[in-house]
Amino acid sequence: MAAPIIWDEKQKVTGNRVTVDPITRLEGHGKIEIFLDDSGNVKNAYWQVPEVRGFERFCIGRRVTELAQITARLCGVCPGAHHLAATKAIDGCYNSKPTEAAFHIRDTFYHAHFVHSHIAHFYALAAPDFVCGPAAPAAQRNVLGVVANVGLELGSAVLKARAEAQKVQAIIGGKPTHPLMGVPGGVSKAISKEEAKEIQGYADGLVEFAQTSLKVFHDVVLSNKEYVDIITNKDLYYHETYHMGLVNDKNQLEFHDGKVRVVDQKGNECDKYDSFDYLDHIGEAVEPWSYEKFPYLKKPGYKGLVDGPDSGLYRATPLSRLNVCESISTPLANEALKEYRETLGVVGREPVQYTLATHWARIIEMLYAAEKLKEDAYSDKLTDPNIKQFDLVPGGRGVGCVEAPRGTLTHDYTCDENGIVTACNLVVGTTNNNGPICMDVAKVAKALIKNYDVSPGLLNMVEMAFRAYDPCNSCATHSLPGQMPLTAEIRNADGSLYDTITRN
Repeated sequence: MAAPIIWDEKQKVTGNRVTVDPITRLEGHGKIEIFLDDSGNVKNAYWQVPEVRGFERFCIGRRVTELAQITARLCGVCPGAHHLAATKAIDGCYNSKPTEAAFHIRDTFYHAHFVHSHIAHFYALAAPDFVCGPAAPAAQRNVLGVVANVGLELGSAVLKARAEAQKVQAIIGGKPTHPLMGVPGGVSKAISKEEAKEIQGYADGLVEFAQTSLKVFHDVVLSNKEYVDIITNKDLYYHETYHMGLVNDKNQLEFHDGKVRVVDQKGNECDKYDSFDYLDHIGEAVEPWSYEKFPYLKKPGYKGLVDGPDSGLYRATPLSRLNVCESISTPLANEALKEYRETLGVVGREPVQYTLATHWARIIEMLYAAEKLKEDAYSDKLTDPNIKQFDLVPGGRGVGCVEAPRGTLTHDYTCDENGIVTACNLVVGTTNNNGPICMDVAKVAKALIKNYDVSPGLLNMVEMAFRAYDPCNSCATHSLPGQMPLTAEIRNADGSLYDTITRN
C-alpha cells in the first residue's frame, strides 16, 4: 500500500517518514520525527531538539554576580525561576545566606512568578486541546479559539490575572520580565508599605482567579467523558517512572527552598538529598540525535528510553511534585489535592502516572502559589528593611535549586576569589523530563498512527504528549553530541523540489 501524502502548514509526510516541524505551543524550537514500517505503522518516533544555546559556556569568565541577569535571559517564559536559582547559587559563591526579610521578599516574588507562568501554560498552550478539542482545525486551536468557546468575560479575567501577577514581579524584581532583585545574601530593594498593600490586593484577586481556573477545569475537562478517557488511557499518555520534587521538612509541596525528594513507582521515598549534593544522585546521558541531555538517577542507572524500576529516568513536573509531597500547606490547594487523588483512584501513596493529569496538577499548584503569595503579602516580613548581608567573601562553589514551573531547576557555579566564574552547570526543568517526553511521544504515535492514517488531528494528539510537560527548549539545550543529521531541500521558484542534500 502506497503511503499517502499529506501537507499542511507544519506537518509533512513523505513515504515512510512523518515530520512535525516546527512543533507548536512551546518555548524554544523542536520537532518530532516519526518513522513508519512498510505497513504504515509506527516503527519509532523521536522528540528532537535541533538547536544549541550553550549558556553554560557563555557564563564562564564572567563575574558570578552577573549570572542572575544572564541566565534570566535564557527565555522570557521562566526568567524568574532562573533568576532565583542563580541568586541562591551566588549566595553560596559569596559564602552567605539571605537575611530573613530577603528570603521572604524572594519568596513573595517567586509565588507570583509561578501563578504568572501557570496561567500562560494552561490557558494559552494547553487549553486549546481541551476547550477546542484535540482534532479541531489548527486555526482554532489557539488562545483566540479558547476565548471564543469560554467567553470574553473569562478571557478578560485571564489577561487581568496574568497582568497582576506580572505587576507583583515588577514591584519586587525591578522589571516585569527579567528581574534585577537578586544580590549576594539579599535583595536589591526593600518593599514599602504602599507597595505591600498593592501586592495584597493583587494576591486576593489571584486566589479567587485560581479557584475559578479549577472550576473551569472541572467544567471543561472532567465533565467530558471523552477527555477523561483520553487522560486515563494507559495505552496512551502513561508511563511508570520515578518522580522528583522539592519538599519542606514536613514533606509538603515546596517551590523555593527545601530538599529534593524522589519517589519510586509505588510512591515510596527512594532518595532525598540537599541540592548541593545533586551530582552524587543525578547523572546526565547524551544521545547523538539531540542537543538536550537525558538526566537519570544514578542508583538505577541509565538504561535508555525505557520506564520501570530498573530505569533511572524520572519526571520532575507539576504531576511529580504532587506525587512527591505528602500534603500541601495551604488549605484550598490541599483540599484540591485530596479531590485530585480520589478522582484518579490513588491508593495509599501510589503516584499518578497519567501524563495529561499534569494539567490538573498545574492548576492545583497555581492555587497553592496564589495562597502562598497572599500569606507572604500580609506578613510584616515583607516590609522589613533588613534586606542584605554585608559580610561577603567571594570564592568557592554555590548550588541554587528551586522548583521551576517546568520542573526542578539547579544552577551550579564555581568562582575564584575575584568572583569570576570558573565552572557552570545547569540542570533545568525540561532537561529532567527529556527522556519521559521522548517515551510519551513515541508511545502515543505508535498507539494512534496505523495503516498510514496520519491526520493533522492525530499528529496534534502526538504533540499533546510533550505539551503536558510545558517544555522550555531554550533553557534545556546544552549537549554537544557532534554533527547532527541535516537535510537541506532546494526548491524552484514555483515551490517544486529541485534537489535534496542529506548529511547522516
